[in-house]
Amino acid sequence: MKGMGNLMKQAQKLQSKMLKLQEELAEKTVETTSGGGMVKVVANGRQQIVSIQIEEEVIDPDDVEMLQDLILAAINDALAKSQEMVSGEMSKLTGGINIPGMM
Repeated sequence: MKGMGNLMKQAQKLQSKMLKLQEELAEKTVETTSGGGMVKVVANGRQQIVSIQIEEEVIDPDDVEMLQDLILAAINDALAKSQEMVSGEMSKLTGGINIPGMM
């Protein structure tokens, strides 16, 4: 039973570290662009879009679809980069062990 108690303590420590890491990741951001930098999107470690910046030159009322495509591409890339950042940080914490529900 002593081994089980140690295992529980280690699990609690790991959970505490993961909660702290999640708070830290919420403050970290990734940035991406599309259209040669015409659309810039920033996302945080919670996979939330923090900001979107669109250069005036790319706004064409006659080609709204192009702008929509650029925005979607930048958002999807920002979210993918955010997920990679979170996975990388979690992997450091867990020693590469994939813990279901934590990433």
